[in-house]
Amino acid sequence: MFLPLRRSTLLAVTGICAGAVLLASCGSGGSAERSAAQSGKLDVVAAFYPLRFAAEKVAGDRATVTNLTKPGGEPHDLELTPKNVAEVEQASLVIYLKGFQPAVDDAVAQAGADHSLEVSGSANLSLTAAGHGDEHGHEHPESQTSGEQTNPHFWLDPLRLAKVGDAIAQRLASIDPEHAETYKANATKLRTQLEGLDKEFRTGLATCQNRELVTNHEAFGYLAARYDFHEVGIAGLSPEQEPSPAQLGRIATFVREHRVNTIYYETLVSPTIANTLAKETGVKVAVLDPIEGLSDKSAGSDYLSIMRANLATLQKGQACS
Repeated sequence: MFLPLRRSTLLAVTGICAGAVLLASCGSGGSAERSAAQSGKLDVVAAFYPLRFAAEKVAGDRATVTNLTKPGGEPHDLELTPKNVAEVEQASLVIYLKGFQPAVDDAVAQAGADHSLEVSGSANLSLTAAGHGDEHGHEHPESQTSGEQTNPHFWLDPLRLAKVGDAIAQRLASIDPEHAETYKANATKLRTQLEGLDKEFRTGLATCQNRELVTNHEAFGYLAARYDFHEVGIAGLSPEQEPSPAQLGRIATFVREHRVNTIYYETLVSPTIANTLAKETGVKVAVLDPIEGLSDKSAGSDYLSIMRANLATLQKGQACS
């Protein structure tokens, strides 16, 4: 199961839909189909940015893609407004990751699952945050995550995101078979881009002198697994988890013993704890973006450019030749 994140509030719309103002927006999926037919485009709703990126690449000009998580918003904390719930209800397709954003799970369940795509199977969420060491025999400070919890941050492995792109193409083709070949071609193009990005990471990180990643929270497990790093998160799978003083002491010891050069923090989370730990241990800090959303602080305009910025940051922070 996923780490229990802070429960987002799904605003009740049953009573609101009885009012004249929102009655039209609380209709059935049939109205969404009519709207799509009238506009000539599908209405696709993505739960958070990486899913929006993949959906836009695969759908091309055949769909309008709406992101439920607004720019600068922390997706872990998402709360849905009545308008958001109506968007889920009316969409031709809703793309989401079950367990990552409980409010979205509730909205999809309320709307009915016949027009949704849940991506955890395609992404193959095989990693858990479980505690003290790893399969390479490295002893790490005890995780802030209690028990074995599934890591949802699959998109930081480009090849997993490519598989989700393929799944989106298949689902769009089932909704809009007339343009199935377009979706397939777009997914193939996206896969080529992501495989190229994977090659850049493999080449660029092959000679790093330090393979230990100390990060603000445990968002980089799939990246670490793909490129032979070992992640130590100051917080757990949720950036809201507060590390205990004892945990911070263990991480400080780990940083010194493993000659870690850089502690990484994120664009959407306060860097205070990372800065404090870096000051105590005498190392640098740098931004490593988990790409949970875009903001005016993002180091690029889309997933691909931010990932390349992450690559440059890792090459410097991990002393890669």
